[in-house]
Amino acid sequence: MLGTLRFAQPTIAAQPTIAASFKLHPAGSLCSLTHGQQTALTLRSIDIHLVQYTMETTADTILIASDSPGDAALVKSLLHAEFNHVYISTGANKGPGDFVRFRPDVLVLAFDTLEKSERYFLELNRMCEEVPQRPLRTVILCNRHEIAQVYALCKKGYFDDYILFWPMTDDASRLAMSIHHALHNLAALKTKGPSVSEFAAHARHLAELGTKLDRQIVQGGLHIEVASQALARASQEVDTALDRFSRRLVAGSTPDSTVLEGADGIQREISRVQHEEVQPQFRAAIETTMPLKQWAQDLKQDCAPLLKSALALHALAERVQPTVLVVDDDEVQRVIIDNLLTAHDYNLLFARDGMEALNVLRDKRPDLILMDMLMPNMNGLETTRRLRAIPDLARTPVIMITGKSGEEVVVDCRKAGAVDFVVKPFDPAVLVDKINRALKAALLP
Repeated sequence: MLGTLRFAQPTIAAQPTIAASFKLHPAGSLCSLTHGQQTALTLRSIDIHLVQYTMETTADTILIASDSPGDAALVKSLLHAEFNHVYISTGANKGPGDFVRFRPDVLVLAFDTLEKSERYFLELNRMCEEVPQRPLRTVILCNRHEIAQVYALCKKGYFDDYILFWPMTDDASRLAMSIHHALHNLAALKTKGPSVSEFAAHARHLAELGTKLDRQIVQGGLHIEVASQALARASQEVDTALDRFSRRLVAGSTPDSTVLEGADGIQREISRVQHEEVQPQFRAAIETTMPLKQWAQDLKQDCAPLLKSALALHALAERVQPTVLVVDDDEVQRVIIDNLLTAHDYNLLFARDGMEALNVLRDKRPDLILMDMLMPNMNGLETTRRLRAIPDLARTPVIMITGKSGEEVVVDCRKAGAVDFVVKPFDPAVLVDKINRALKAALLP
């Protein structure tokens, strides 16, 4: 068990301000310029300082952390020739504050023992919520007796790289090269496009387009057919009604038909009205539905290639296994979940506690996280809260695994940002079902 290194709470350093500053000129030299020249000189000076400000706020920054000012100065001397922004943090309580102040891209842990480096970094993560929110790279300096241990830590994702540094060797340039590699990796991460999992998720969603489009076309066709039939029936009924009316007039059965000599004329007039005025209107109404039918057919034909591509994309997406990060300090529990989810075609990542999970998530973007509630170093609730503060992970669903099912536990899980929870020992089918539902819900806008 590592000892506890306490940091003071970090304070946010004042942001740089832009101000136009001018060098002193010989007496009268500035005054001798015209107003236009003075204005141009002023603007030029502001432009220079704006460029300097931009460079300072966008340049790669290296922070060297150590409990020995002499060791920190030594490491800085090896780096300052190649890197312009190298800073030192050596105060016992300055770690979080210096991290917020300098916002490093690379953190060099220059302690003389691995235990001190671990303790520092663990406490830094606890006290400074900005640490997991930055795409940070860590380089740890170690001695030859710690190589196997630090190798294992880097392999598990606690740190990104290590240098055999104590005692200092002839290969001092190896440290600078490690920093260059770290910065190159960060640059690639910042310009990295969508992940395969993101493409696959949208492809699965896109595959629903064909089904929905077919359903809408069928429904539209049914509506059109119903309308056509209704118009046809109306036309027929009008014809029938006019025929009956005509016959009654001829037979003189209508109360108003007192002059039967005009019956033939009346019948001819009704027939004319029927054929020249009533029926054309109904035929025209029926014809208006024909373009709609043709539209539906053309739409389906035009969309056919797109639907074919969508289905092909969906087939490819089905071959991409969703990635689940399992965060649990219990090895037996990790093995159980591994066997269960591997059988259901999930790709798995593992972390033993919240700290390791945050380190893994600097480079990985799982589709879902299974989070144990009780873990050393950082529990599941605190880890989930920190994940929700990271924009790229804010929508990643988290399912909490807990040994308790009380109302207070449920409320705590929801407040932390979990979308669901399972109680140990859990039913395998229930866990898989909750994972599937959470992944589908994550696709919704």
